[in-house]
Amino acid sequence: MIPIEIIQEHFPFFEKELQEQIADAGEVREFEPGEILMKTGQNIRSTMLVLSGLIKIFREDEEGNEFFMYYLQPGQACALSMVCAIRQETSQIMAKTSTKTEVITIPLTYMDQWMAGYKSWYHFVVSSYRDRFEDMLQTIDHIAFRNMDERLVFYLQQHQNTLKSNIVSVSFTEIAQELNSSREVISRLMKKLAEKGMIKQHKSHIEIINLQKLLS
Repeated sequence: MIPIEIIQEHFPFFEKELQEQIADAGEVREFEPGEILMKTGQNIRSTMLVLSGLIKIFREDEEGNEFFMYYLQPGQACALSMVCAIRQETSQIMAKTSTKTEVITIPLTYMDQWMAGYKSWYHFVVSSYRDRFEDMLQTIDHIAFRNMDERLVFYLQQHQNTLKSNIVSVSFTEIAQELNSSREVISRLMKKLAEKGMIKQHKSHIEIINLQKLLS
């Protein structure tokens, strides 16, 4: 059983009875950076609530290429997995930890019961789906209507805003994979950003200086 204080700290908006049920039914699990929490096509047996850390959500094509969609942070849940869980469908996404992460896993058997019995859970699921849908729309806008240099700036801004840090400790290869590009293209664009004073390139990381400068 999960200590009720953990639920109250991260999800204070749930009714007390629901908090108690989550504490009784859920299980706390820890993951190291880079671990896959959910695979595309996987049967979903539980949903996850994020306690700490950071999770990246990807969409995969038929060849296994990954495209980064959005982050999941503490206090959030993966809306797509929750919807798939309710409809008993397989996962349409891949979830991978970006940092050391702690989550609460909840068996699917509780989903329908809580949706019908607790307004706070219903609103949480609907709000999660709406927020993640907006994240996806923003990402799609940059895929469909922006050049790769603008998409790269958007990617760096997402990292900066999510981690609240100007340090990006991600390799050019990983960025290229997540933006469905090549390392050579990313390297060239990073050099361009550095020349404009928007970033500084260091041996082990990228330092964001000012991403508000317009690309010319």
